[in-house]
Amino acid sequence: MTSFLSKSIRQIGRGAVLAALVALPPLACTDLTEVPNDALTPDNAFKSDAELIAGIASVYARLRNPLNDYYNLAEITTDEMVVPTRGSDWFDNGRWLEIYRQTWTANSGSALADMNNSWNDMFSGVARANLMIDVLQKQGSTTATTTQAMAELRVLRAFFYYLLQDFFGGVPLVTGTALEATARVSRDSVFKFVEAELIAAAPDLPETRSASEYGRLTRGAANALLASLYINAGVFTKDQGINATGYNSCAGVTVAGGKDACQAAIDAANAVINSGNYSLAANFKDNFSISNEGSPENIFVVAHTNQPGLGESFPMRTLHYNQLSTGGGGPWNGFATIAETYNAFDHAADKRDSIWLVGPQRSFNTGNLVNDRNGNPLVFTPSIGNIESAGEGEGVRFNKFPPLPNALAGDAMPNDFPYFRLAEMYLIRAEAELALGNTGAALADVNLVRARAFNPPKPLASLTTDDLLRERLFEFVAEMKRRQDMIRFGHYTDAREFKGQREAYRVLFPVPATQIQSNGKLTQNPGY
Repeated sequence: MTSFLSKSIRQIGRGAVLAALVALPPLACTDLTEVPNDALTPDNAFKSDAELIAGIASVYARLRNPLNDYYNLAEITTDEMVVPTRGSDWFDNGRWLEIYRQTWTANSGSALADMNNSWNDMFSGVARANLMIDVLQKQGSTTATTTQAMAELRVLRAFFYYLLQDFFGGVPLVTGTALEATARVSRDSVFKFVEAELIAAAPDLPETRSASEYGRLTRGAANALLASLYINAGVFTKDQGINATGYNSCAGVTVAGGKDACQAAIDAANAVINSGNYSLAANFKDNFSISNEGSPENIFVVAHTNQPGLGESFPMRTLHYNQLSTGGGGPWNGFATIAETYNAFDHAADKRDSIWLVGPQRSFNTGNLVNDRNGNPLVFTPSIGNIESAGEGEGVRFNKFPPLPNALAGDAMPNDFPYFRLAEMYLIRAEAELALGNTGAALADVNLVRARAFNPPKPLASLTTDDLLRERLFEFVAEMKRRQDMIRFGHYTDAREFKGQREAYRVLFPVPATQIQSNGKLTQNPGY
């Protein structure tokens, strides 16, 4: 199926409008309003619905950016993924091990690269949304098309701010296009902004989309984001004082309307669950396949196509060099998981265990067994003897988003990435119910999700917060959820194989030193 974004790129008459917007370089915090020399204004562009859609598509295009540096940081800083040094591969001055070991500083390799790129990527999305919102406001049109477009842009901007505060806490809150350095606001202020934008915009979004609009936001997407915001309220409303070794419950946090955040999470999840627009996919794998646009479960996705630069690249990060051939060369043999995480799965009964690649390996092009670069049979092992000098086959790999054999390029994998799925709405509701003491309701939701994964069924008889964290691992591994989950459940800075517990302040990343240098109004997070 052709996504809304890729269709817009090919079919909009004035392609220069979209090209100018999409081609803009990433913007730093002090460049949120950078305008190209051939400036697009209400006077010379966006005069038709087609041009307006092209402008909106440029903001949707920014949703791909977090699937790179943001994704890597959200996964590799946890127990889900590790990037071992393999000979001369993947050392990169120790950057990948620094991320995994949580030893970064504001001036270290990961801060100057991955964290700085994440900051720029997300503020670039904010800038694109602000530009298009400014265009609509100056035009003053109130047609159904422009009203819906405004709602989409506000939700997209809110999503980028949701990601920004997740990583950095309080950040500059910029909603206009004036060129000026801006100070940080509190994390709670960003939380309230995101909440207010989602509540205001959701009613103007459609309940469903036609096939030609696939990938565009719906009311369900806005409510799913709200549910996630609320379940994380115990973390997202704090710049300091987050419990690094205990559960950070949403209970006790008051949100819009004087409601408890846990109850608000339940209400937002119910809005999605009870809408009748989504259902659990009968086959777990259907949510992630190369044709997963057909999944009835996926609520908010980044739509991909099998064209270079318009797809995803997860198989390239994980698979061995010899397992796949694409128009852009073979994979990079990098990302793996640790034995502790792999062994947490029920290998005998849980269908979700099938995402892992372990044991003798085959080519995704031919189906034949493959060798490593030394000519020995390629075998993925759960154990990694030394992450500083690992062998080619050490470490189980995730294959949740299976590759397209013979793809035109490594970044031309057509699997759409689901930021939110219906299964998460059930588990968010379960977590909130458990926090409020409604264990029976919580257990029912967890077992509903588990029912798809086991045949015969294998329901839990009781439920604790530790059980919930494990269930979220089994269901959402490699979906960019683990860092949030481990922080919320108080396990992010756990020692693992580290020599000691990591510092509590690491639940927030440092503001990259390059950003502070370019904006004198920025301040650093505590501990850095």
